[in-house]
Amino acid sequence: MHLAKNSNKIHIERVYDAPVRAVWDAWTDPEQVGKWWGPRGFSITTHSKDLRAGGSWRYTMHGPDGTDYPNVTKYYVVEPYQKLEYDHGGSDDRPPLFRVTVTFAEAAGKTTMRLTFALASAQAAAETAKFIRQAGGNATWDRLAEHLEETATGRRRFVINRTLAAPASIVFRMWTSPEHLAQWLPPPGTTMRFVRSPIAAGKSTHFVIESAQGSAPMHVKALYLEIEPDRRIVYTQQFVDEREQVVSPPDAGTWPPTLLTTVTFAEEAPDRTRVTVTMEPHGEVTEAEIDAFARERSGMTLGWTASLDALEAMVGELGRNSDNAKAER
Repeated sequence: MHLAKNSNKIHIERVYDAPVRAVWDAWTDPEQVGKWWGPRGFSITTHSKDLRAGGSWRYTMHGPDGTDYPNVTKYYVVEPYQKLEYDHGGSDDRPPLFRVTVTFAEAAGKTTMRLTFALASAQAAAETAKFIRQAGGNATWDRLAEHLEETATGRRRFVINRTLAAPASIVFRMWTSPEHLAQWLPPPGTTMRFVRSPIAAGKSTHFVIESAQGSAPMHVKALYLEIEPDRRIVYTQQFVDEREQVVSPPDAGTWPPTLLTTVTFAEEAPDRTRVTVTMEPHGEVTEAEIDAFARERSGMTLGWTASLDALEAMVGELGRNSDNAKAER
């Protein structure tokens, strides 16, 4: 999500590993949209959907606390497989919050989706961007990626994105420097130390997460399979004991022994990089372990969000220090 200074428009860009027809159908088929629309933990019931200019979509969003949110979306532009324009956040009793324009473009079998939220003022846009972030609304587009993957292949993945105000080279360094990684990756209230720290293809790391509350330390082993500078990192991850024997994570009796994580870095602009983290069970795994993984995706979103918040703050501090250094020259 990107909001330029003093702009009344919020921009979101995602690239999905699916043809445009699949992405369009996921947006417009009520049965499919009910599987991914909204933040994690939310579900929707569609009452009617008239997909045409001048038509409307009536649905109720159900919050995880049981609260219902009636919605009426009015369509202004419907160009199949190319563009939608509609009002969002309104109902019979309240005006819409903003106008949405979403475009779809396919290249090499992948679809680039670009969303623009237009609000009444720059202040309203800033407040809405903050609300979307706090409410976990960005996870909607991660859920869409998961839905598209599961529909196409049956694989159940976890996806999370974050756009950071820094070049890909700096963001990549934050992921491949043990010193930096230990500062932003651990959950709040914990610390991270490396027992073994070579981050390189074919090498493995062993780190420990320790809590200030005195709970048992958590050992993790990561084996790096691919490292492509400024573009991609692929590694497996296992919970282990001090001797690096695989164990179940704390408070989770059923869990995949190995997870495969892929991190990609895409420059949206010279000073803006979108990071995409994809995780999935790897190797020999049971259906019960896959189900346990899928059920935990809301919790994984909370954990990764906290880590990415810390990374964003760290990258921002680096940028400010760099700007100050340039100003002093």
